Amino acid sequence: MTLDAVRTLDVDPLLDDPKTRIVVCCGSGGVGKTTTAAALGLRAAERGRKVVVLTIDPARRLAQSMGIDSLDNTPRQVKGIDESAGGELHAMMLDMKRTFDEIVEAHANGDRARQILENPFYQSLSAGFAGTQEYMAMEKLGQLRSRDQWDLIVVDTPPSRSALDFLDAPKRLGSFLDGKLIRVLMAPAKMGGRAGMKFLNVGMSMMTGALGKLLGGQLLQDVQTFVAAMDTMFGGFRTRADATYRLLQAPGTAFLVVAAPERDALREAAYFVERLAAEDMPLAGLVLNRVHGSGAARLSAERALAAAENLDAENLDESRIVDQDGGKAGVRNSPETPADSAKSAASDRSSHNPGPSAGSESPDEGSPASDRTDGNDGTNRPAEQPAEQLTTLTGGLLRLHAERMQLLAREQRTRDRFTALHPEVAVTEVAALPGDVHDIAGLRAIGDRLAAGEGPTGAA
Repeated sequence: MTLDAVRTLDVDPLLDDPKTRIVVCCGSGGVGKTTTAAALGLRAAERGRKVVVLTIDPARRLAQSMGIDSLDNTPRQVKGIDESAGGELHAMMLDMKRTFDEIVEAHANGDRARQILENPFYQSLSAGFAGTQEYMAMEKLGQLRSRDQWDLIVVDTPPSRSALDFLDAPKRLGSFLDGKLIRVLMAPAKMGGRAGMKFLNVGMSMMTGALGKLLGGQLLQDVQTFVAAMDTMFGGFRTRADATYRLLQAPGTAFLVVAAPERDALREAAYFVERLAAEDMPLAGLVLNRVHGSGAARLSAERALAAAENLDAENLDESRIVDQDGGKAGVRNSPETPADSAKSAASDRSSHNPGPSAGSESPDEGSPASDRTDGNDGTNRPAEQPAEQLTTLTGGLLRLHAERMQLLAREQRTRDRFTALHPEVAVTEVAALPGDVHDIAGLRAIGDRLAAGEGPTGAA
């Protein structure tokens, strides 16, 4: 397959389509995923859409780039954007514990909600239990979509392969709630009072004994109390998670896989592409960030290195000639010792050049003395001439260019491997910037590059 056959991802039609309601950016860490999500949100807002960007990444770059002191669980409007098209931009960062608390408060009465919120096991679970963040992301996405306040939601997912763990959240939650352990822990509450505890102690004495030793008696009791209090809410968790999962599969959702032109990042991107296909999730394409280019791509690395080596050889030959001439002069004129030579030279300069006088030519104004400088090794070598300096600089630039062209070649090979494996995936490339993006103007520039629509057909 030729590179020309690779589909190009056209970002603007995707953002402008009113049927597109959710854009999910996923990818490994360190590939510019958060910046991409923010740039997409800004571009869509400045093209007339009401956008909210939800970041699940714990990094604070999104808030900083949007000029917001801090992001929290409440969407905050971003100032300083071009609203002439009628769009708005809001941003928020998932607060896992607060989202969990909101669910409890919304679906349990006052006493039951307080009992759950004060339970030590719940406090540990809501603060960082494995898988809770992904499930809460599903909950928050469902909440935002149901409010119908924004016509586009851009989701920035966590780094690495856990970025797709939220796809498993409903299934894992269902397995957890339907599991044997939960049924055992719920048995005392369902049977009621001492009879329930008797059943638990008699019927499952070995299991509870092991759990008590593993978790501790107090923790086991906290878990049982939590499960009993949450019993009436479990069905709602499962229902909402399933609804959000179906929402992600709907035509109004678009997944963008974000990567860098590096082997590991594109290997992760291939994993995301395959996983999304297995889950019947709508993939819009691949955003390839930080692609390097060159303004002199016709000069190959091999030719640049050969030219640099030729310049080095010329410099070496000239240095040898200078050294030979200097050596001969030294034999004719040098005193018995280097020290005496230095003293004699100083004396000669003092007697013949006592100082600048009226009408005389100073060394700085072109006298032969101005062409002689002491070398770094203390010898009286001629200073490097401007031509030699230019040759040295040119050789260094040629080597830097060769390194850049080698980098471009590696990136191209890596892209080619990905596109050969996944020719169905549309791709857009974003040229590498000289620095980090830290403001609205920088995000706007990224958005412009995203929409430029350059596929992997050469250096960006």
